[in-house]
Amino acid sequence: MKVHEFDKLEKKLNLKTKNTHHHYAWFEYNGVTVARTKRSQGKSKYIPEDLVRKQLHVDQDQFHGLISCTVSKEDYIEILKARGIIDEPTSKRLTTGVEYRDRGTKSVSTAKTAE
Repeated sequence: MKVHEFDKLEKKLNLKTKNTHHHYAWFEYNGVTVARTKRSQGKSKYIPEDLVRKQLHVDQDQFHGLISCTVSKEDYIEILKARGIIDEPTSKRLTTGVEYRDRGTKSVSTAKTAE
């Protein structure tokens, strides 16, 4: 994998990035980081494709589809959902009761689900 292909993935998947001694990139879904990868800042023009592919949780065909633009960001999200990397939201909401503290006891809070 060439550096420009990695950069293409970053833009396509809207990966968040951070530059230190390596170039870190991660994919967030609903505010949760679900995939991370990195590449060296060195002079090498090639990045280990199999490592990046595994870190992004895709197989070889899906990875090449991401690079060649036959797999979209929405397709990538569906792939992660199918692999169980991203959980589907449930229809139940979690509501919490009042948290209280009694003398000499730990904080206690109650939680129940509302449908």
